[in-house]
Amino acid sequence: MQTNEELITRLKAIVKPYIQDEQAFENVNENTDFIKDLKINSANLVDIALDVEEAYDIEIDNASMERMLTVSAAIDIIRQKLAEK
Repeated sequence: MQTNEELITRLKAIVKPYIQDEQAFENVNENTDFIKDLKINSANLVDIALDVEEAYDIEIDNASMERMLTVSAAIDIIRQKLAEK
């Protein structure tokens, strides 16, 4: 099982193409909000969810996708989906 630090590092690589705020990106932590802090537009959140699915070979349902607004929520969802495999 990956540590939160490892998950955050991998998530950063996934969200990098979509961010609008470089400074916030450099300081990403579990409390970072994808939309408010990184200025990612909501349409791109779907792309991020798809990229996460591919990176971790998991399936993210719509309810989880709607919850995936912060780094910590993304980590929780990734952990939950990996545990269900």
